[in-house]
Amino acid sequence: MTYLSYNGPTVCYFLSMMPGVRSIGAVLALVLVGVTYGQNFEVASVKPSPPPGPGNSSRLVRGGPGSTDPGSATLTNMDLFSLVTMAYDVQSYQLSGPDWMHGARFDIAAKVPPGATREQYRLMLQHLLAERFQLVVHRDRKEMPTYEMVVGKGGSKMKESADDSAAADDGSLQPSPVAPSPPPGYNGPLTMLLRKSTLEQLAARVSAQLGQAVTDATGLRGKYDITLQYTLAGLQAGATSEAPPGPTIFDALEQLGLKLVSKKGPADILVIDHVERAPSEN
Repeated sequence: MTYLSYNGPTVCYFLSMMPGVRSIGAVLALVLVGVTYGQNFEVASVKPSPPPGPGNSSRLVRGGPGSTDPGSATLTNMDLFSLVTMAYDVQSYQLSGPDWMHGARFDIAAKVPPGATREQYRLMLQHLLAERFQLVVHRDRKEMPTYEMVVGKGGSKMKESADDSAAADDGSLQPSPVAPSPPPGYNGPLTMLLRKSTLEQLAARVSAQLGQAVTDATGLRGKYDITLQYTLAGLQAGATSEAPPGPTIFDALEQLGLKLVSKKGPADILVIDHVERAPSEN
């Protein structure tokens, strides 16, 4: 396998599967086919986030294509792991990388070219990560346990959200959901609140909690206000039995008239081959 870079995300080709390639010039010509140039932020600043403290521990994403401020993008206190999931449009369970990426947090301020689409914005993030963190990735497939979220025998017990245009999605990219990190051994109650959420978005949140692929197979296309109250009992390593066990996330979903069906199959994953801990200078 050979890796070739073009001042952006690394392009990987299996050269052994390309008969007739006789020169590096021919290889580069093939690499550049379909590559869209100009997919870079006009200006971008990447800085380590300040140490976490009161009022500055949450991730924040503002602006970008589709939002009320499409010409700028501000990402605050973003861990490197989540930045990669945003750039490549993958869920957290689909990304294989070093554990330290969860704790390496950065602030990014960028100017987005006029008329950029969401997909072009993702390409800009990919280029930025490749240039500033020397990120190299490849895609693969892996056999893993998965779940399908379906409607239970008794039917859905959810009600669709009221139409409120003021609360509509502003269209900006958001990091893929990640599971909270309770203290080791904690098995007390947790609450998941979703507003004007699709069942596909709910599946993504549940997937983050379970650390496994969850796909929406309900056939429901509405948007819902959803409250799930559950514990991670039996799912978290080191959990004790001191606190009374509450409903699991499976139980909480059944109260909404939903069910998780266990399956197993291949899933697409993104593998990080190389990434630097600190970005190059602005």
